[in-house]
Amino acid sequence: MRASEIHPALRILRKEIRQWQEPIVGVVAKTSRDPFCVLIACVLSLRTKDQTTADASRRLFALARTPRTMLKLSRRTIEKAIYPVGFYRNKARQIHDICRRLLSEYGGRVPDSIEELLTLNGVGRKTANLVVTVGYNKPGICVDIHVHRISNRWGYVKTKTPHETEEALREKLPKQYWITYNDLLVPYGQNLCQPVSPWCSKCKLIEYCDRVGVTRSR
Repeated sequence: MRASEIHPALRILRKEIRQWQEPIVGVVAKTSRDPFCVLIACVLSLRTKDQTTADASRRLFALARTPRTMLKLSRRTIEKAIYPVGFYRNKARQIHDICRRLLSEYGGRVPDSIEELLTLNGVGRKTANLVVTVGYNKPGICVDIHVHRISNRWGYVKTKTPHETEEALREKLPKQYWITYNDLLVPYGQNLCQPVSPWCSKCKLIEYCDRVGVTRSR
């Protein structure tokens, strides 16, 4: 994919993804517009399917929606609310740790910089970028495995890790697409441009895709 082709490709993709379910973190953001809820939903979503995350987030936020009220819940209560998300016991502990830090160092407010967010327990670059972009509507590029894989499959970047992909996209991707790039590529990667045997015969981006690493498709 040439640099100039990203514009028509993303215009097509924006229309195509309407047929698929929106990623859960985007749903949380549109529902609450609360960076804290976005942060906690991100923590819950790691290594967990979207529907499981959605159900767990709904149960947990029915009990508490602020760091102060969340910290009043016992860890066991949080575990029961978020089960069966992946590593639910560890995530309940992380949620308590995050709430303590937010209250003791930030007055209960979720920081809006990637550097500060990365100091919170269990928060990596993907989560930090999601909170900044989705929670605060500030420039950032969230790179998960779908964004990393598809950007390289297109031939738009040539990188080996998600962190390298984020750096490459910050240099190459027009800033107007930074916030929405993840929201576009995640459902596309989940439903069509899958890791193994992608649905190239159904893809409307085929003319822009270099199909790097694709050995078998449908």
